[in-house]
Amino acid sequence: MSVKIRLARHGAKKRPFYRIVVADSESPRDGRFIENIGTYNPLPDPAEVSMKSDRIRYWLDKGAVPTHTVKNLLKKEGFFANPS
Repeated sequence: MSVKIRLARHGAKKRPFYRIVVADSESPRDGRFIENIGTYNPLPDPAEVSMKSDRIRYWLDKGAVPTHTVKNLLKKEGFFANPS
């Protein structure tokens, strides 16, 4: 079982709101997930991001792979060191 940290879309049409979830890589985008570890709201300027940093660190240590978009969000929050 490969585990990913990814976005699950919620919200109304043209009003996206995302949950940051840990899910099996074979689960559907908005389907079954293991744990909800944060939220991402892209509509306000700047976008609102809230995360449970201890749980994200736990899942990264267990080998969960973030998707490209989630990895960018994690970099902005300081989870990965930016190369100088």
